[in-house]
Amino acid sequence: DRPRDMLPAESFIRPIIKDVGEIYSRLLDHRPVIQGEIRYFIKEFEGKRGLRELRVLENLKNTIFDTNEHVLPKCEQAMHNNLNETIKRLQAANSMIHRLQEREHEERKLQADKLMAREEKRVGLWEELMKEQQSKQAEVDEEHRRAMERLKEQYSEMEKELAKYVSF
Repeated sequence: DRPRDMLPAESFIRPIIKDVGEIYSRLLDHRPVIQGEIRYFIKEFEGKRGLRELRVLENLKNTIFDTNEHVLPKCEQAMHNNLNETIKRLQAANSMIHRLQEREHEERKLQADKLMAREEKRVGLWEELMKEQQSKQAEVDEEHRRAMERLKEQYSEMEKELAKYVSF
């Protein structure tokens, strides 16, 4: 069973190479051992973890059931009670604010009316003052005109008298 082109030295080397390969695989090739260890670790890990995760899921299921059956109805009832009370308070606050706004609007309207009345009174007083000033101005102008006429008459008489003395 020897190949034809094989040399006689090669026939001795072949079993040595085979032995070296076996020694290498037993001493230095750790893949089969590591793969076995990995399979064992995975089996153990999944087994222990599976039970732990099952317990966690069971606890979650119990917690959710308890929450749905007991806590949630209590929260809903408390929420409805508090919301009803809050709505009543908000409505009361809203009506109070509405009344305050109405009072403020009425007060502003009253102040505006008072301001308009004062403005009309001031305008009336101003017109009265202007009429009074015009009448006083007319009196002063009339008095000034009379005084000017008296002065003119006085100066014309003085000129006449002076003209009498100049003719000498």
